[in-house]
Amino acid sequence: MELLAEFAKLLIPAGLVLYAMYLVTKSFLNKELEKKLLEAKTRSTETVLPIRLQAYERICLFLERMSPNSLIPRVNRGELNARALHQLLLNEIREEYNHNVSQQVYMTEEAWDMVKNAKEDLIVTINNAASEVTDDATALDLSRKVFEKSMEKNPDPISHALNFVKDEIRQSF
Repeated sequence: MELLAEFAKLLIPAGLVLYAMYLVTKSFLNKELEKKLLEAKTRSTETVLPIRLQAYERICLFLERMSPNSLIPRVNRGELNARALHQLLLNEIREEYNHNVSQQVYMTEEAWDMVKNAKEDLIVTINNAASEVTDDATALDLSRKVFEKSMEKNPDPISHALNFVKDEIRQSF
C-alpha cells in the first residue's frame, strides 16, 4: 500500500504537468493557425482587391461608352440610314457587353443587375426610337429620336447604374 501511495505521489503531479503542457501546446498551435489564416486572408485581399477595382473600372467605362451621348457619335457615320445605324448601335452594345460580362464575378449581384438593366433599357430605347422613324429616315433622324427618348428617362438608367457602381467602389475604401 505504501508503494501505491508513493507511486500516486509521483503520477499525479506528472499527470498534471503533462496535462498543462498539452493545454499550452494546444493554445500555441491554435494561435499559430489563426495567424496563418489571417496572413492567407491578407494575401488574398491584396491579390483580389486590384482585380476587383479593375473590374469596376471596366464596368464604369462600359456604362460611359453606352450612354447615347458617347455611343451615337462614335458609331454614327454620315452616310448611314436609320436602319443601318439601328443595327450598328445594337451590335456595338452587345459587343461591349460581351467583352465585359466576365466582370460580374467581381461585383455584387445588385450592381451587376443595375448594369444589365441599364443595357437592356438602352436597347429598348433604341428599338422604340427606331420603330418611330420612317423607313427612309436618315441616321440623324434616328439619333435625334434616341436622344429625345433618353432625355425622357428620369432617372437615366445608365447614370443611375454608374452612380451605384461608383458608390459601391467607395464603400470598399
